Amino acid sequence: MWNSIINKFYNDNKELKDILICHSRAVADKALAIASAHPELNIDKQFVEEAAMLHDIGIVKTDAPGIHCMGTEPYIKHGILGAEMLRAEGLDRHARVCERHTGAGLTAKEIEERKLPLPVADYMPESIEEQLICYADKFFSKSHVEHEKTLEQAERSIAKHGDEGLERFRRWHALFG
Repeated sequence: MWNSIINKFYNDNKELKDILICHSRAVADKALAIASAHPELNIDKQFVEEAAMLHDIGIVKTDAPGIHCMGTEPYIKHGILGAEMLRAEGLDRHARVCERHTGAGLTAKEIEERKLPLPVADYMPESIEEQLICYADKFFSKSHVEHEKTLEQAERSIAKHGDEGLERFRRWHALFG
C-alpha cells in the first residue's frame, strides 16, 4: 500500500524517492523491533509499518535542496503537507502520524514562541503507534540515511529545540528503550 502512494508522488524525483524510502525503512524497522520487544503495549504492527513508511511523504513539497527536495514550502511544514496528501488518499490515521512526528511533537505554545511557519495548534503524538514512530524517527536523518544516531546524539538534536521535546523523548525512551 505505502509503495503505491510513494510512487504516485515521487516518480519524477528518483534521488528523493530513494532517500525517503531508505530513511522510512530504517524508521519502520526500528519501530517494528521495539513493537516486537514490547508485546504488552499491543502495538498495531501493520499500521506502524505503513505509517512509518509514509510519515515523511510531504518532504516532496518542501525546499531542501541538500536532500533533493525541490518544492516551495519550508521544510518544517512537511508533516502538515504530508497529512494533507494522505487525507486526500483517505488515510486519516496515517495522516495523524505525519502531522505529529515533527520534533518530539509540537505544542501550540512552542509554535508561537518559536514563530514557526505552521498553523498554531497542538501536534502531539497521542496513540502508542504515533509515539513509537516519532521516537524511532529521531534516530535517523535524511542527510545521513546510512547512519543510526546514538541515544545521546538523538537527545542532543532534540535539545536544540527546547526542554519540552527532550522531556517527551526521554519519557518515550523509558517506555520503548
